[in-house]
Amino acid sequence: MPDRSGLTLMAVHAHPDDEASSTGGILCKYSSEGVRTVLVVCTKGELGDLSGGIKPDDPAHDATAVVAQRQRELEDSCEILQVSDLELLGYRDSGMMGWPQNDAPDAFWNTSVEVAADRLAELMERYRPQVVVTYDENGFYGHPDHIQANRITLAAFDKTGIASKLYYPVIPRSELPRFAEVLRTAGFEPPPEAAEALDFGVPDEMIAARMDCTEFAERKFRALEAHGSQADNAFFLRLGLEVFAQVFGTESFVRARDVTGAPVPEADLFDGVAI
Repeated sequence: MPDRSGLTLMAVHAHPDDEASSTGGILCKYSSEGVRTVLVVCTKGELGDLSGGIKPDDPAHDATAVVAQRQRELEDSCEILQVSDLELLGYRDSGMMGWPQNDAPDAFWNTSVEVAADRLAELMERYRPQVVVTYDENGFYGHPDHIQANRITLAAFDKTGIASKLYYPVIPRSELPRFAEVLRTAGFEPPPEAAEALDFGVPDEMIAARMDCTEFAERKFRALEAHGSQADNAFFLRLGLEVFAQVFGTESFVRARDVTGAPVPEADLFDGVAI
């Protein structure tokens, strides 16, 4: 394998645990190949669950304890995925779309895109990534912090002109029936939200790259497991490793920005990148 030590991948995520679910495979794969992997997490995740499944609307919910807990879990996940560098922007979690916390003045959702993008741009200047990955314009499923992560990443990408390519992780629409069948065969009825996925699955012709990360499915699974406080929200951990690998062993991406002209479909997110 050629020397890849001059390559850098930056993944911009909204909360601790997001890194494992949609990009755990490529973070681990590229790290194993010698690529520098930089994970940027935008919020502290204080509106996640506290250990024991204590929800944000429970009087026993302690945001300070949640932040400390999720920080430890994130560090454990990064170790499993062999993430080279972890950067925390430290914004306040905005909660799910429609929650009253969306209106908090200091919520990430309400942060100036320009100000937050400038902070991310500084990290791009420092790490010089050729490839950047974040959510699509809808935040994958409409989460306000994911949408804001998309906005600041686009702004920083365009402002700096450093990276050559920007990708969004997606689910190919053609794969959704197979996913559902694998789950049923394994004895799991897909949750109600799985049917809603048909609304955000992407047509196959839009897919720029399908990355086979099956070799790293166990690490991806273990990284998700590391976020134990959020287990109530991680249905797919209940599948077990074998079924999980069948469903999540491949990560797919659309290409949102590109200056390389590399033809699609791509076998490598760094196709066309000059070192």
